[in-house]
Amino acid sequence: MNDVQKSPEVFDVIIIGAGASGLFCAFQTALYGKSVLVLDHANKAGKKILMSGGGRCNFVNTHITPNAFVGQNHHFVKSALSRYTSDDFIKLVQKHRIAYHEKSHGELFCDESSKDILNMLLDECAVAGVVIRLNTKIDRIVKDEQMNVFTLSTSSKNHQSHRLLSRHLVIATGGLSIPTLGASGFGYQVASQFGHTIIPTEASLVPFTFTDQVGEMARHLSGLSLEVRVFNDKMSFELPMLFTHRGLSGPAMLQLSNYWQLGEKIGIDLLPKHEVSELLIAAKRSHPKQLIRTILSPYFPKKLLMALQDLFWQEFENVELANVKDRQLIQIGKMINAWHIKPSGTEGYRVAEVTRGGVNTNEIKGKTMESKLCSGLYFIGEVLDVAGHLGGFNFMWAWASGHVAAQDIGMNW
Repeated sequence: MNDVQKSPEVFDVIIIGAGASGLFCAFQTALYGKSVLVLDHANKAGKKILMSGGGRCNFVNTHITPNAFVGQNHHFVKSALSRYTSDDFIKLVQKHRIAYHEKSHGELFCDESSKDILNMLLDECAVAGVVIRLNTKIDRIVKDEQMNVFTLSTSSKNHQSHRLLSRHLVIATGGLSIPTLGASGFGYQVASQFGHTIIPTEASLVPFTFTDQVGEMARHLSGLSLEVRVFNDKMSFELPMLFTHRGLSGPAMLQLSNYWQLGEKIGIDLLPKHEVSELLIAAKRSHPKQLIRTILSPYFPKKLLMALQDLFWQEFENVELANVKDRQLIQIGKMINAWHIKPSGTEGYRVAEVTRGGVNTNEIKGKTMESKLCSGLYFIGEVLDVAGHLGGFNFMWAWASGHVAAQDIGMNW
């Protein structure tokens, strides 16, 4: 028989989700003197924080710009990002004396461990008096419109039921990425319950898979990495690409996945610093007896060079440059500088770093993260239709969206 509490517990704010945005919003709100409860169904807070950045947590990027975020409403992120910046978060990290370093492109990582960032958030929550309850399932959420109060019915693993009351409810449940860490669609269910529309979700910042000749080539070259420029008609990135046993990965592919839809082709410039057609034509004039692979050997690992030969100039593999027509060399160069391929899909939510799509931001106030449809209801972090680039941008969105929600609750209620 369940041990049902007789009278409900009352908090100023209840936050669902003990991840980056939820924990950050929690202590920021509590600093205004509000009583804050954080609930999560997982057995540990901040699991995704712990695994991020290969265990070193790429906690922010110093080059934050609204253009590095995708979603149907491109202007939505501007207000929050302008009111809480990467410098603000860096000051918090420095206050806790966490050692960090810049890896590349403004990406800041912990010197030691992701635990440093999680412990910082938990310490701030403890000092501010935030209550955190894990292993808690939310069975029902109801809002009394007259009283303007949310009632939550919850149950824990020891079968104890609780009734909780709060004037403010913050949904910080994240997206569908990496379900093994506890990701679920619960936040979308709550949003739908209160009349919000959900922009269709997709796995993003995720490797591409191939089932054709490209897939076979990738398996053969698995583990090999090189700097490329990847592009489609929406975006272009010059970053490392990695061949894997399932397809193509690495920062270049993860970044482009934010701008890709199933069925679309992608382009890869395998030698972005050089116009290969010009290289080959010039070599034909100066070294007419050499082979194409000899000219290109300084630029590619041997295994990749042989694979490209099979793909692009097999009929000329043993033909001297003098006997290859200029137009054929130009065509080979163009294929190397603009290799067009069609992924069969991605590796999905299992390994995706972020979820694209989510709660429609046209129904959310950009300055406060409060619902336009239900007063006192807030959405922050990845549950919204906001997805950032690889490199600390999604953490920055967690901090900024959590901050403005906390500020609105703390100062205006």
